[in-house]
Amino acid sequence: MLILISNDDGYLAPGLAALVKACEGLGEIEVIAPEQNASGASNSLTLSRPLTVHRGGNGFRFVNGSPSDSVHLALTGVLGRKPDLVLSGINNGANMGDDTIYSGTVAAATEGYLFGIPSIAFSQVDKGWGELDAAAAAARAVVEQVIAGGLAQPFLLNVNIPNRADALTLPRRITRLGRRHASQPAIRQESPRGDIIYWIGPAGDAREAGEGTDFHATTHGQISITPLQMDLSDHAGIAPWQTRLGLAS
Repeated sequence: MLILISNDDGYLAPGLAALVKACEGLGEIEVIAPEQNASGASNSLTLSRPLTVHRGGNGFRFVNGSPSDSVHLALTGVLGRKPDLVLSGINNGANMGDDTIYSGTVAAATEGYLFGIPSIAFSQVDKGWGELDAAAAAARAVVEQVIAGGLAQPFLLNVNIPNRADALTLPRRITRLGRRHASQPAIRQESPRGDIIYWIGPAGDAREAGEGTDFHATTHGQISITPLQMDLSDHAGIAPWQTRLGLAS
């Protein structure tokens, strides 16, 4: 088995190293990750300049681009064969609800899924890498369970693990994405040169966090496993829009 591992925090991130170590023995492991932190990069591909791939002192290869760039290059030009599984993470902080739209961690896994490969994104709920080894052990357990069930069909899973020493023994729940309130206001500052600069504001609070959501599961000490899909079509809205615009079905 060949497992490709990437992330969005960069090839030097503790979460990446922990996930790689945790997956040792499951198969051959290849690591190709962004050179720098690319949090919030979503599914962006770099099309305006060439990309380079180098090997770092830790043995991991890195790309001067986005998480999607890293996996895309791995699958289309760097690796000698198609991986059996793509893993991304472990991210420094949660990727739940609306976060998944912006997440580079989820994007790296999504790129594998788009190429027809079973893919899993892993994140810790809180920032700071607290109880990272326990999260890595829990991630391996999820991977083992997934492999045991078979990898014949592609799938995309988004896993969020509470920062707890007992993460390995926490219940696992299949969840749906919750929703957040709108992001908090942008932070306006003045640079040392007198220019006005802005920082994107913090994410909003959870708005839809009821039972069955990823927010609810992790708040109640459970590991959230959310199956994702890439079809953004509003299927329920097709007929109403045909009527509204006077178009034939």
